[in-house]
Amino acid sequence: MSRERLYLFDTTLRDGAQTNGVDFTLHDKQIIANMLDDLGIDYIEGGYPGANPSDTEFFSSKPKFDHAKFTAFGMTRRPGRSVSNDPGVAGLLEAKADAICFVAKSSEYQVRVALETTNEENLASIRDSVSAAKASGREVMLDCEHFFDGFKENPQFAVACAKAAYDAGARWVVLCDTNGGTMPNEIESIVGEVVKHIPGDHLGIHTHNDTEQAVANSLAAVRAGVRQIQGTLNGLGERCGNANLCSLIPTLKLKKEFSDKFEIGVSDEKLATLVHASRALDDILNRAPDRHAPYVGESAFVTKTGIHASAVLKDPQTYEHITPEAVGNHRKVLVSDQAGRSNVIAELERAGIPFDKNDPKLTRLVEEMKEKEAAGYAYESADASFDLLARRTLGKVPDYFKVVQFDVNVEQRYNALGQHVTVAMAVVKVDVAGEMLISAAEGNGPVNALDVALRKDLGKYQKYIEGLKLVDYRVRILNGGTGAITRVLIESEDEAGERWTTVGVSPNIIDASFQALMDSVVYKLVKSNAPA
Repeated sequence: MSRERLYLFDTTLRDGAQTNGVDFTLHDKQIIANMLDDLGIDYIEGGYPGANPSDTEFFSSKPKFDHAKFTAFGMTRRPGRSVSNDPGVAGLLEAKADAICFVAKSSEYQVRVALETTNEENLASIRDSVSAAKASGREVMLDCEHFFDGFKENPQFAVACAKAAYDAGARWVVLCDTNGGTMPNEIESIVGEVVKHIPGDHLGIHTHNDTEQAVANSLAAVRAGVRQIQGTLNGLGERCGNANLCSLIPTLKLKKEFSDKFEIGVSDEKLATLVHASRALDDILNRAPDRHAPYVGESAFVTKTGIHASAVLKDPQTYEHITPEAVGNHRKVLVSDQAGRSNVIAELERAGIPFDKNDPKLTRLVEEMKEKEAAGYAYESADASFDLLARRTLGKVPDYFKVVQFDVNVEQRYNALGQHVTVAMAVVKVDVAGEMLISAAEGNGPVNALDVALRKDLGKYQKYIEGLKLVDYRVRILNGGTGAITRVLIESEDEAGERWTTVGVSPNIIDASFQALMDSVVYKLVKSNAPA
C-alpha cells in the first residue's frame, strides 16, 4: 500500500526568531537554513523581507538548496490599499524565494479589533494577495492566523477566509492555533469540518505550545486530514514556543500509526543526525541543550535505578520506546547513590573501560562511588569524573603529573583609567616526570586564573590539551552555615567539540573547583591516549 506524503515546514528562522533572547545574524541564518535543507525539510521560512536589514539581505539571493523550498513570509495587503500600492506585498514579490507564505486574520473578532476593518475587506485582501503572488509564478500559501479561536466564534467566517485563499490558488492553507490554547480533541474536530471544504492535501497546521500540547495538536491535525506540518527546531518560538520538529519528525518516522500511512522527506540516514542538528542550533544560540528534551535530550535514554539498569542490560526495549541511535542519541546508565552493580557495569561498558566481573575491585568501586556521593559528589552529572574514579579504582589511570602546590590571590587595583578593577592571580607548581614546572596566570576570577595557570605548561603533555577549554561552571552549596560543603561542576570542551563534565567537592570553593579542573585535564589526557 502506497503511503501519503506529509510535508514539513520549518519556521525556526522566522517564528523561532521571536523567542526571547534569540537574535539570529545573517550568517546564523545561512548556516541553519543549509542544515535544515540537509535534514530533509520541505519548506524553510527564511524570515520577513523588508521587516529588518538582515531578512531583506537574506532574500536578496536564493540559497542553493538540494531539497527545500525557500519561503518568504509577510502580510496580505493592508485594508484600504491595493496590492500594487502595498510595500509589504511588493517586498514579498521582489524577494528571491521559491514560495510566499502570507499571514491573514481568520477570526471575526481579530478583524474587528486588531485590523479595525470589515469581514468583506479581509476576504478581499486574502484573495488579492494570493492571486498576485500566484501570478508571479511562486508557490503560495496562507497562514490563517487565530483560525481555531475564530472557528469557535464564527465557523462560517473562519472557513470563508481559508476558502478564499484556496479558491485564489494557494497551494497550502495553514490553520493556526496562534494563542496556543486549543485542545487536541478540538483540533481534530475542527480540522474534520474544514476538510469538507478544502482537500486535506492542501491544508497545513501551525501550533503554539502554551498548553504544552503543540506536538499533540499537530499530530491530531494530521489524523484529521492535514498534510503539512509547521514547526521549529527545539520548539523555538514566542511565549512558550512552537511545535517541536525534533519531536514531530521521529514520531512521524518511527511510530507505526504514522509511519505505516505517511512518508516524509527525512530519510533514515538523516534522522540519525537529528541530535546533531538540535545541538548545533543550541551551539549557534549559545544555549545549554535541554537535557530532558524528548528523543534528542541527553537524558532521553538515561536509566538510573539499579533494577531498571539490570533490565536494560538484558533487553533495552524494557525501558526504551525506540532505539536511541535512530535519532543519533545513545543509551546511558547513570551511576549514583541509587545505583547497583548493574549500573556501574553498564557505564564501564559504555565508556570502554576493561574490567573483570569477578574482580573484587569492582565491588570496591561501587562502594567508593556511593561513599563519595554521600559526601556530596554527583557522578550522574559528571560522567568524566566517574570515568576517572573507575579507572583509578581499577588501576588504569597513569600518573601523568602531580600538583605540588597551588596558590591564588585576589586583589583590587587601579587600571590606567584610574578605575578600580579586581584581578585574580594563580600560581601552580606541577611535577611532570621529575621536572618541576611553575606557571602563573591572571584571570577575571580565581577559578579562571587557576584554569589558565594549570593548562599553561604541562611539559610533554602540553600538546594534548591545547584545544581544551572551560565552557560552563556551576556551584551548589550542599548545606548551610559557616562550614558549608560546596559542589562544583565544570563542563569542558575539546577541539573536536566533544564535551564532558567533572565534579569537585570541598568546604573550600577554590579546592572544589581545582578538583574539577584537575579531573578535566586528566580526562582529556586519558581520552587522547597520552603516554604515561
